[in-house]
Amino acid sequence: MEEALSDTRVVLVAGARQCGKSTLVRLLAKGRAGEWRNLDTPAVRQSAMADPAGFVDFSDLMVIDEIQRAPGLLLAIKEQVDTDPRPGRYLLTGSARVLGLRALPDALPGRMETIELWPFSQGEIDGAADGFVDAVFAEGESLHHVSETGRAEYAERVVRGGFPEAVARSNPRRRERFFDSYVGDLIARDVSQLSEIERTAEMRALVRLLAARSGQLLVPAALGNEVGLSASTVHRYLGLLEEVFLIKRIPAWSRNLSSRAVGTPKVAFVDSGVAANLLGADARSLLRPGGVFGPLLEGFVLMELARQLTWSRERVELFHYRTKDKVEVDAVLENRQGRVVGVEVKASSTVRPDDFKGLRHLADRLGDDFVAGVVLYTGAQTLPFGERLRAMPVSALWETAPPE
Repeated sequence: MEEALSDTRVVLVAGARQCGKSTLVRLLAKGRAGEWRNLDTPAVRQSAMADPAGFVDFSDLMVIDEIQRAPGLLLAIKEQVDTDPRPGRYLLTGSARVLGLRALPDALPGRMETIELWPFSQGEIDGAADGFVDAVFAEGESLHHVSETGRAEYAERVVRGGFPEAVARSNPRRRERFFDSYVGDLIARDVSQLSEIERTAEMRALVRLLAARSGQLLVPAALGNEVGLSASTVHRYLGLLEEVFLIKRIPAWSRNLSSRAVGTPKVAFVDSGVAANLLGADARSLLRPGGVFGPLLEGFVLMELARQLTWSRERVELFHYRTKDKVEVDAVLENRQGRVVGVEVKASSTVRPDDFKGLRHLADRLGDDFVAGVVLYTGAQTLPFGERLRAMPVSALWETAPPE
C-alpha cells in the first residue's frame, strides 16, 4: 500500500466489513499530514452529498472511509487529481465493490489502484508463510510438505474463519453471536443501501442456502425455485452479496480442452466461519458422518487461495473446471504464461488414485503447460500418485514458504 501511494493518485482499499480496513489505513496514515473523513458518520455523509467538490478540496492526503456511502465523490476526486496529479492524494476504503455500483459516475480509470483486503488468512493468524501459490509454480511436483495438523484442527479453523473479531473470541458461543450480528447487519444495512431489497426474508433464506452449497455450481434458477424467487431476482441478489464481500463466485475455466466444459461458476463464502455458522455447524458436528465438512473445507481452501493471489509474486487467476461428463477439478490456477496448477480438496485423511481423475484429465490435455496436480487432504504426508501428481496436507497452503 505504501508503494501504491508513492506512485498512484488514488488508492482504494476494498474488502468486507470488520476485516481491518480502517485499522490498516489508520496505521498507514499515522504521522502523515492529512484529513480523515468517515462517511458512516451522518453529518459527514450529508456534507459529502451536498457539496462533493468542496468536500474533497484538500491539498494533502485525504482519507475517506466507506466511500460506497457517497460514490458521487469519485467524480469530484477525478477533477481534483486531473488538476493536481501528485501521487498519494486520496486513500479510500470501501465495504462494497465500488466499481460495481450501478450509480457510479466515473471509475477513475488509470488514476486509481484497488487493493482488496480479506479476512485474515491462516498464515496471518499463525504468523506463517502463506507461500503455497508461488512455491507450487516454482517447484511443481518437487514441492514437499509434512503436517502435524489433524482433522479436528482443520474443523476448528473452518468454523473460526478469519475475521479479527471472531479469531479473538475463544468462546464458540460468543463467536456465533458475532457471526449472527455480522450477517444480519450486512443484509439490513449494506445490502439494503446498495439496492432496495423487496423481500428481505427471502434474501436471508438465499444466504443460508448458499452456505449449504459452498463449493458447488451456482445455478440461479435452481436457487430461485428453492426460495421462491425468480431467476432474475436471484441473479441480482447474488451480485449484491458479492459486492459486499459475503460470497465469491469462482468462474469456470476452459481452454477449449473439451467441448463439453461447463461454464457455470462455483460459489464460496468469503469467510468459512460465516458459512459454518449459517448452517449451525460447530467443529465437532463437522466431523460426524454425513456432516458438511467436505463442502466447507473446499470453500475454505478456495478462499485461502484467493487471499494468496492478492500478494503472490506469480500473477495467477483462480477458476474451477467441470465437464458435462462430471470430470472436475476444484481449483484451477493459471498464470499469465498459461501454465496451470490443478487443486482438488478432500476432507479425508487418506487419498485414492480415483481422487486424481480430474487432475489426470487436465494433465493429459495440457501437456507441458500442466505444472502439477495436487490433492489437498487432511493427512500428514506428501505422497506421489504419478508424474506431476501429489497428495499434500491442506496446511501446505499456509505453512509453505515462498521460493527465495
